Amino acid sequence: MAIHAPNLPTFSSPSTPKPLSLPPRSSLSLNAPFKRLRFHCRPCAAPEALETKEEEPVVEKKRVGVLVKTMEKPRLVLKFVWMEKNIGLALDQVIPGYGTIPLSPYYFWPRKDAWEELKSLLESKAWISQKRMIILLNQATDIINLWQQSGGAL
Repeated sequence: MAIHAPNLPTFSSPSTPKPLSLPPRSSLSLNAPFKRLRFHCRPCAAPEALETKEEEPVVEKKRVGVLVKTMEKPRLVLKFVWMEKNIGLALDQVIPGYGTIPLSPYYFWPRKDAWEELKSLLESKAWISQKRMIILLNQATDIINLWQQSGGAL
């Protein structure tokens, strides 16, 4: 079988491979440098891949400024489940670039006093400021009042 590619020599593969032969034992010396055995084989790549490539032009290196986006702070988010006969409140922490971490289960009103349970949870988290706690409780109050006024209908 012969492979022919334009501008390349033609190689033919023998039907049976020839065994490698080492030089006679008498010509080997421990002080002599090693000689590499040379293998002759067919080219493995496609002819297109063997073509010589033109050198790419030298590109001037420019100093590039790096824009570093400031990392957003984690924030607290109230989540609601709006149903006909109940409304559920839960507190999550959203960490930009990471995801959401639930900080509480859903508290359902009017089954239990969800607002009081949320207040107890916020007070137990010492790292949540008093100002943030008031904002979250006021948001929860507004949503519960909206749910009550609508009678559970969206």
